[in-house]
Amino acid sequence: MPRPISATIHTGAMAHNLAISRAAAPGTKTWAVVKADAYGHGIAAAFQGFSEADGFALIEIENALRLRELGWTNPILLLEGCYDALDWRAAAEHRLSCVVHCEEQLAMLEAATLARKVDVYLKFNSGMNRLGFRLTRLRDITARTLSNASIGEVVLMTHFARADEPEGYIEQLRQFNDAAEGIPLARSVVNSAACFDFERSNGTMGLPGHWIRPGIMLYGATPFTHASKSAASLKLSAAMTLSTEIIGMQSLVAGESVGYGATYTAKKAERIAIIACGYADGYPRHAPTGTPVLVGGLRAPLVGRVSMDKITVDVTDVPLARVGTQVELWGQRLAVDEVANAAGTIGYELLTAVAPRVRRSIA
Repeated sequence: MPRPISATIHTGAMAHNLAISRAAAPGTKTWAVVKADAYGHGIAAAFQGFSEADGFALIEIENALRLRELGWTNPILLLEGCYDALDWRAAAEHRLSCVVHCEEQLAMLEAATLARKVDVYLKFNSGMNRLGFRLTRLRDITARTLSNASIGEVVLMTHFARADEPEGYIEQLRQFNDAAEGIPLARSVVNSAACFDFERSNGTMGLPGHWIRPGIMLYGATPFTHASKSAASLKLSAAMTLSTEIIGMQSLVAGESVGYGATYTAKKAERIAIIACGYADGYPRHAPTGTPVLVGGLRAPLVGRVSMDKITVDVTDVPLARVGTQVELWGQRLAVDEVANAAGTIGYELLTAVAPRVRRSIA
């Protein structure tokens, strides 16, 4: 029999979350962001779960081509654009839209001989200070791009650095809109967090063809860091359940320790369940004692140090726990964000870190 740990991908939850993003931003088109193998959920599952999206946005050209092989005929956007001339030719051949964010990319595109026109998303740096042209160059870069016969539609875009904070995107949006004022091109600025404040964060009402770019919300995790905006409060549904089983039991007396480094010592008689999951499966090694786990549907705390293949959980208060009892590490009953918060990280990292050795099934 295979090792019991597995990730179940809920395509119905994916479709539900996509519908929430679309309802939050009426009158727009939606890029379903599926980078990092659909945030660890798999491109095939994304193809099913996000079938109602207007387009898919991702970074990896190989997964863009995989989507075409699966039968996706609608737009696909490469969020980092192309890295060399071969990529530009492939983008034209397979009708991929491309972000252009720097002079080198634009020059490469201008020098390319392409089989058909490529739609371009011009990315401008409004304060994130990663990729993007300076806003002071928005008008000349836009004019230069529009004059290129190899380019089809042109869309203006930026990316918010602090949309998860109250008022966090306001200054970036103001600067972007000021720079682009009067330019009658479609725009794309709204990420997951901004979807939930769309009336203000859009800031481009009345412009044609605006595209939103929801990411983490599509997978049922919150884009916010403050507890008042949990996934449940936003009516999002978890798209991945990471589950496993108890594979062993130990009984400790007061003073005995468990795991590497003996970092946890029992203060009383305790029952410890050994769970088939470890950091080689993508569970965070830095998850501390007290991180929640669902054992047989009941909450129990992780104790001791996470090892490569196993974690240990105090099931003293779960009397029916035994070898074979089902365990949910995160999913539809235990929010990935709660586990991430306990481990000092974010849900994005946990979802994308699930290892290839973990079996996946699509529900």
